[in-house]
Amino acid sequence: MKRVLLVLALAFTSIITAQITQDSINLDPQKQLNAAQSILSGNYGKRVTIGGYGEITYNQPEGDNGELDVQRLVLLVGYKFNEKTQFVTEIEVEHVEEIFVEQAFVNYAISDNMSLRGGLMLVPMGIVNEYHEPTTFNGTERPALDNVIVPTTWREIGVGVTGRFSEISLGYQAYIFNGFKSTNADGAGGVNGVLKGSNGLRGGRQKAIKSTVDTPTLSTKFDYYGIPGLRLGLSGYFGQTQAEDDVEDIDGANIGIAMVGFDARYNYRNFTARGQFIYASLSDTDAYNALTESDLGSAMQGYYVEAAYNLLPIAKRQKLFAFARYENYDTHAATEDNLVRNDAFNRTDLTTGLSYHIAPGVVVKGDYQFRDNKSDADVPNQLNFGLGVWF
Repeated sequence: MKRVLLVLALAFTSIITAQITQDSINLDPQKQLNAAQSILSGNYGKRVTIGGYGEITYNQPEGDNGELDVQRLVLLVGYKFNEKTQFVTEIEVEHVEEIFVEQAFVNYAISDNMSLRGGLMLVPMGIVNEYHEPTTFNGTERPALDNVIVPTTWREIGVGVTGRFSEISLGYQAYIFNGFKSTNADGAGGVNGVLKGSNGLRGGRQKAIKSTVDTPTLSTKFDYYGIPGLRLGLSGYFGQTQAEDDVEDIDGANIGIAMVGFDARYNYRNFTARGQFIYASLSDTDAYNALTESDLGSAMQGYYVEAAYNLLPIAKRQKLFAFARYENYDTHAATEDNLVRNDAFNRTDLTTGLSYHIAPGVVVKGDYQFRDNKSDADVPNQLNFGLGVWF
């Protein structure tokens, strides 16, 4: 019995000492890591590495009841097979009732500056889809652009390569993924559409749940690090949507997607700024809408700019950011055939507030959102508070 207890104690100690050590409020965008990168780089010779993040939120729209939510709790586990081969997985519980596997991939290091990856991975588009831990962005909620157009958290099963050309300060990623689902059979000889104007491509995320695949898609991203304090990103995603066997040959069952994104992050002493622009062109939406009776636009676009300033002395470990973010996003930037553009889908948010990092890995947030759209309908402003952790 004593021998068993000793073995369990040693195993537990090994796991605890293998927890990642990182500073989630590193202001330099060239040195910032996301959760998976921390797992891959933070094992310090240990086989097992663990981490996690989570956030609890309070949202209060004007004139409506507020909502309290354990929005997500996430466990990250990494295993190092040898000096070249590692496995990373991310298991997420959303709203205390839904369980998802958000990442599960093998990373094989060909060299110091190149790795092969395969499995369930995040699609590298914009900033927040890869850097969505609550201590890495300002605002209680993620930018709405990264919800309805990108759409965060967007992950698919695939294989690809990632690395860096150090001599020109250029990072790269290139993957072949399965794509969005567009339609499925309704069981009565008809077709259901899962894409629509109000939230664009979000309903088509397959999340690795028995994903349908017919034609693979290409995803790429380049990050430039050559100017101190500045990080520039250029993303691309190209391919067709996926449909089930029973309906994939019907005219309008699939659409084509060409999405590009540009993002920038900057830091100088206590000042930080970031911005992002996303444009998606969708082809064959006229046939898709006719088949599914949907209202999917033929183009979506959005952008945001954000500035933040740390009000505490730069030498302090605690940080108190005052920030403001302006964003505009339109899922009906263009429409085909007789579909009339819906001005309610052309939305604008101005978010301003505070992010108080009381310790590396713990943030308390509060902000107010002024929300509007191009239609005559009123959109309620919203007050938000949040508590986030990442370790």
